[in-house]
Amino acid sequence: MFPEPKEGSTRRVGFLLLPGFSMNSFTFAMEPLRVANKVARKELYDCPVYSLDGLNVEASNGLRLEVLGNLNQAGVPENIILCGGHNTSAFDPENLISWLRTLGRQGKVIGALYTASYYLAKAGLIDNSKCAVHWEYLSAFNETFPEIETSNELFEVSSKGFTCVGGTAGLDMMLNFISDLHGFELARMVADQFVHERIRDRREFQYFGLSARYSIQDQRLLRVIQIMEDHLEEPLGLEELSKIAGSSRRQLERMFSKQFNKSPARYYSELRLYRSRQLIMQTKMRIIEVALACGYNSSAHFSRCYRNFFGCTPLSERKLPAAGEQI
Repeated sequence: MFPEPKEGSTRRVGFLLLPGFSMNSFTFAMEPLRVANKVARKELYDCPVYSLDGLNVEASNGLRLEVLGNLNQAGVPENIILCGGHNTSAFDPENLISWLRTLGRQGKVIGALYTASYYLAKAGLIDNSKCAVHWEYLSAFNETFPEIETSNELFEVSSKGFTCVGGTAGLDMMLNFISDLHGFELARMVADQFVHERIRDRREFQYFGLSARYSIQDQRLLRVIQIMEDHLEEPLGLEELSKIAGSSRRQLERMFSKQFNKSPARYYSELRLYRSRQLIMQTKMRIIEVALACGYNSSAHFSRCYRNFFGCTPLSERKLPAAGEQI
């Protein structure tokens, strides 16, 4: 959220690039402001870029960006936007958290792109506001901050700042802000420069519902899949799932075989394993905690199932280097 600028003044929007930041998310958020200057033929926005230590910072795609300064200089602009990457444990965030709390006390408006909402939450700057979290990191975020209400929408805005799921959602968020400050016509002209057909509102979802995701029309099957996703910690038996679907166990097995070429039990198991992998890679939860959160009664059984499916143990997976930028 950008406060109304003074007449004729330039709005300074600083970007703080965290180690391994998502180049995609950063570019989609910063470029609309640059293009707004071009289209308006005056400097509406100034966008200095900073890093934690003032040194050039590497994105998750391997490219390095030159920056203007460190945390001390980054506190000068009226608005600060944190740009996170896919690995929230890539550095020790304590100095960042302390710095964020100081800015919060000063009334600065702080934004977060992609996984940077994690640091706002850790600094206590989200409070009772909804937090927009990229779908891939939603499970890990909910496990780490169960008291914070998360959102499936593209971005969320509060009096203290804003959170955005990253990727192209950053473009829509900035276009909305440009429209609020300088009018819809300018925002539309900026969108045209990106060949962006429609400016999405924040209330639009970041991913499709089950029916669109899986191209499924059978409401019984959709209902069972939703129940499975909602009950990963305490998995339900096939008999109970059959009752929910309003079908026999054999009918349920035929539905899953036709749609996914696997049994409902296998589908359910894979859902739990994929969720566990997100928690392994994105949180510091102990292996037994991950196992329990995904419906396994022991770490030994969980590790055995994990190794059979992914080809490595949960512990060795956690030690592997990150695989690169996800969006």
